[in-house]
Amino acid sequence: MSGARSRQAAADLLIETLDNRRTLDEAMATSQFFERLSGPDRGFARAMASAALRQLGRIDKGLAPFLTRSLDTATPPARALLRVGAAQAWLMETPPHAVVSETVDAAKSWARAKSAAGFLNAVLRKVVSDRSHFDKAPVISVWPDWLTVAMMTSLGVEAAGRIAEAQLVEPELHLTPKSPDEAGALAASLEGQVIGPGSVSVPTGRIAEMEGFEGGGWWVQDVAAALPARLLGAQPGEMVFDLCAAPGGKTMQLAATGAKIVALDRSASRLERVSENLARTGLSDNVEIVADKLEDWTPSQPADRILLDAPCSALGTLRRHPEGAWIKSPDDIARFPEVQARLLEASARMLKPGGTLIYCVCTPLSREGVEVVDRVVAGGLLERAPISADEAGDFANGVTGHGDVLTLPNGQYGHDFFFVSRLRRI
Repeated sequence: MSGARSRQAAADLLIETLDNRRTLDEAMATSQFFERLSGPDRGFARAMASAALRQLGRIDKGLAPFLTRSLDTATPPARALLRVGAAQAWLMETPPHAVVSETVDAAKSWARAKSAAGFLNAVLRKVVSDRSHFDKAPVISVWPDWLTVAMMTSLGVEAAGRIAEAQLVEPELHLTPKSPDEAGALAASLEGQVIGPGSVSVPTGRIAEMEGFEGGGWWVQDVAAALPARLLGAQPGEMVFDLCAAPGGKTMQLAATGAKIVALDRSASRLERVSENLARTGLSDNVEIVADKLEDWTPSQPADRILLDAPCSALGTLRRHPEGAWIKSPDDIARFPEVQARLLEASARMLKPGGTLIYCVCTPLSREGVEVVDRVVAGGLLERAPISADEAGDFANGVTGHGDVLTLPNGQYGHDFFFVSRLRRI
């Protein structure tokens, strides 16, 4: 029954994410079905759930012709098992007999899904014999319709399509060494490759077991996420505020420059992780940790430089967290620009005249990026300090007419999608 149990667990992970609006990581921590598994069975369950989430919109379009009613009318367990079965058949090359028999067995041994066993058997037999409707579904339909419209409106049809295509590929793990000069040696030791000016890409694995982790020589950080701290240009001895600092990758980058860092975040629990990573990497000495709301905090002195990685929709990280497209709503997204503008204005008031501020968000939506910056710049406290193509390096294709950067797909390596703007206090 191990095959059935893995499929049962995968379906439960989909219910936890899509119906209960949890991230996949949260779902794996709360699902009793998943908790009962171990070893390869657990890995297979996660792989099935992840594959289904990565191309959920296309899977649903592929299933629709085999159903007499909308998929939404099925019970959550039946709906989830159908998606798990389709992911096996269309994305994972699982043998057809295993797709049907093991998924149906999962329903039969699950009280909430038992009554749907016959229905699942009939539909999955069609699924394994006909993938044409899935193949015809456009790549951009991996997202819900409202998000497709938002992406196209912000980026244009071509760029939105490239981001959707990037989501189809399971991402590798990106690491940042304490010094960019160490990237080559780190890549060699982990059988990875150097990407960008000082990051390393390696196959996904157990992070804590990788060579060099315990010694603190590197930390996990997407190559695009490493760009904002690099563009800030912090110098030894300067006072630098890292605002909304958790989970801490940028904090460690800034600490490695020799600047004096204040790392502020409203979440004390998330700052514990920042402190742990600073201790592991030996970068704690020149970092002060502050748990407070940005707008309530009054620094003892203004900063020479500030990095504000503002709260956002996180739609630029859908490659790593594809469920984000389905557990967020348009109303969730709409609340961010007002918050972001308020935080940017508050950050500007903490900066010395002539000081530099980086505003970044891990989303490609213009309403959270360029429109927020334009609004605050119009207030007269900040002006742009344009980023050049040379400074952007491998992301030069994303430099805008304003001198901001959007880390769109560049054909070189997989990365997240950030908006970065460099500003100066007038």
